[in-house]
Amino acid sequence: MARASEGLGRAPSMTDVAAAAGVSHQTVSRVLNGSELVRDETRTRVLAAIAELGYRRNNAARLLVTNRSHRIGMISAHLVLHGPSMIAVSVQDAGHKAGYDVSLVAVEDFTAQSLREAVDRLLDEAVEAIVVAVAHREALGQVRSLEMPVPLVVVQGVSDGQRMAVGIDQEAGACLAVEHLLDLGHRHVAHVTGPLEWVEAGQRRAGWRSAHEQRHVLPGPELSGDWSPESGYQAGLRIAEDPDVTAVFVANDGMAIGLMYALHEKGRDVPGEISVVGFDNVPEARYLWPALTTVDQEFSLLGRRAVELTLRALGGEVDPSAELIRPALVVRDSTGPPRY
Repeated sequence: MARASEGLGRAPSMTDVAAAAGVSHQTVSRVLNGSELVRDETRTRVLAAIAELGYRRNNAARLLVTNRSHRIGMISAHLVLHGPSMIAVSVQDAGHKAGYDVSLVAVEDFTAQSLREAVDRLLDEAVEAIVVAVAHREALGQVRSLEMPVPLVVVQGVSDGQRMAVGIDQEAGACLAVEHLLDLGHRHVAHVTGPLEWVEAGQRRAGWRSAHEQRHVLPGPELSGDWSPESGYQAGLRIAEDPDVTAVFVANDGMAIGLMYALHEKGRDVPGEISVVGFDNVPEARYLWPALTTVDQEFSLLGRRAVELTLRALGGEVDPSAELIRPALVVRDSTGPPRY
């Protein structure tokens, strides 16, 4: 007789078993791990669903019985962008140095199903914990709603004091950038935002506003971007036509590069007429002409902190937390005093 899984068109997952048995994902995990916390009737139902679907766990997943696979899972998105890719690399490097393999799953969208499937894949590899690096507001909401049988650590879109989370202080980094421009004598700093559905774009925007509020001055104009150089270029064309703008804080280096190209195209001198500060300190930033002043995020430290927090949770500490990492301003040639 054909198995029910043949209708799925793929190998059945823990989620399929849970749906067939009418239980949670965590209950299926407990049955597979031989937990005594599951009622006999429920256990029988789960085992029947496993048999009906033909569910098979791989050899590594059987190590869950001992909880010592020495493997950490990681869920990430937007790996084409500098920040997310560097976070993934830093967690993998830190995990390897701590004696753990790191399995990375990239998600393309932020639905509950896509995140659940990503978790499934990692749990089937017997990960002892999962690190999530997605800074999209909707995705973070979905992550918080997940019922997890293993510790889960968030490393993007993090707020100060948040439990089971490690992050870089985005608002403080933005303040550093804007304070630098105000200290140079610029009165109102314009801002090109990232997409505001990203938590970190909102945090950087908040830092831009806060720096002006602390000096009791009004901020300059705000323009919307989407992290891409093209959106920075379009913002730069608009800024080039505004004679009142003498300085711009751009929410990432990619957009700053596009903005500087537009200013050059329109004959506006950087930093003679308009100073520009980016965020991320991408490798290319120091080789631009002029070299880009930007905010550096210490991704290697973020990776180490994420793995350290994960190991603290695996060691039995309940909901550990860590201080936000303070970024640093790297001053180069794209900023200078205004010409009034």
